[in-house]
Amino acid sequence: MEILVAVIAFAGALLAAIATGALIRSLREEREGWLIAWTVATAMLCVALGAIGTGYLIGFGAGTFRIYQLAGSLIAPLWMALGLIQLLAEKTPPKFLAWLFGIAFTIVSSVVIVFDPVLKATEMSKALPPGSTHWTLIAGSVLLGAHVISALILLGCVIVAGLRWRNGDDYDTDNLHAAAVIAPSALALIGAVRFAVPGVFTTALLVVAAAAIWYAVLRPLAPYEDEEDEIKDESREPAASGRRAVPERTPARMEAQAPLEPPRPRASGLGDLVAEYRAGDQDVGHAARMEPGPATGNRIPVTGHMSPAMDPGPSTGYIMNGQEQAFGRHSGGPPRPQPDSYNMPNTGVVYPGAEVFHPSTPQPAAGGRPSPSIYGLLTVFTLMDGSGERFDHLADQTVEAVRRGEPDTLVYACHAVKSAPLQRIVYELYRDEVAFRDHQRQPHVERFVTERQAMVLATNIIELNVNAAKVVPLPTALF
Repeated sequence: MEILVAVIAFAGALLAAIATGALIRSLREEREGWLIAWTVATAMLCVALGAIGTGYLIGFGAGTFRIYQLAGSLIAPLWMALGLIQLLAEKTPPKFLAWLFGIAFTIVSSVVIVFDPVLKATEMSKALPPGSTHWTLIAGSVLLGAHVISALILLGCVIVAGLRWRNGDDYDTDNLHAAAVIAPSALALIGAVRFAVPGVFTTALLVVAAAAIWYAVLRPLAPYEDEEDEIKDESREPAASGRRAVPERTPARMEAQAPLEPPRPRASGLGDLVAEYRAGDQDVGHAARMEPGPATGNRIPVTGHMSPAMDPGPSTGYIMNGQEQAFGRHSGGPPRPQPDSYNMPNTGVVYPGAEVFHPSTPQPAAGGRPSPSIYGLLTVFTLMDGSGERFDHLADQTVEAVRRGEPDTLVYACHAVKSAPLQRIVYELYRDEVAFRDHQRQPHVERFVTERQAMVLATNIIELNVNAAKVVPLPTALF
């Protein structure tokens, strides 16, 4: 039996070590509080299982007993519980208090466990020694307090996750899923180390706890990781609380990924754009376009046409190296004048050497069809309240950098939306996909992706093929 338990312990230690490595790799991309806490817990489960396996092979002593009690009985369940607080807390103060308490309690308790004398150490055998028999009153009280606090936190977090799930969204469902996996395994672990449970069951529960953390962190992310693989070198939007919640997300991954749903409905916005692109050639009326709809974050291919409701009006753009590079739907004629109410923030690109546009100057007709290798994107950003001016300033700086240093970026323009003040639309055309990849690697683009995270609530990407186009340079404001 001792050999069997030792094999289980060492196999579990290997599993916990692999899980710890996977969590550490995840920390490089997503430094969330819950991920840090569960990485600590998994590492401690690995240490505890290693101590148990060693004890069952050569016999337990004061050293292996202390390591098992410190890592598996004290730190692991406590930090599993603290991870749930970090996952579910929506405000910064609860997260900070959880960190403060967890670090302080861990340090003080570890000092007690390390320096408190172990009773009857010479009487230990190859069986897993119970803590109640070998600790003094001080160490026993510290462990009891840790177990009670951890159990209360775990139960409270399950209740909170369940209440949010009843009226919540996909993020709340995901968080309830994690709580339903972590909390029972941690509670079972506390019961095993607290009461007289056979060593084989305690060892098995330590392994189950490590596997539960690994599953709760990595497995639910799989559908999102598949979407990330479609576009490399891209950035996700950050989330405020939970593993995939809304506005604050970890460092940049690009426009193609966004929260599944915005946290509140909008009077108009992404729903009308998505509906029109999905409708294709169908007739989409004004009332339908103004219906609120969720920002799905899906990348919707569009093969060179827009519905009538998406008519962008006059063609705008620039001429580079004396040739027209085109977009829009109008094939000729002078630009249509626009009323003053359309004077919204608008940025564009005109490269050195381009022709200067004057409305009264007739423009030459575009010759031939656009190159089939041209790669285009239409990105719709829904901004947070009060962030429009900062976003426009950041977009202006980005456009200027694109103008100076990206000759293969044919069009890069940022538009405001008259009927939706919190929306911005970025229209991009590149000579080919290689130019698009080069654009993504530019420092000013990485800065744009990183700094806009705190301003953007949701992002939609629509891929474009250009079938026919006309482009004239953008007029410049005279002031």
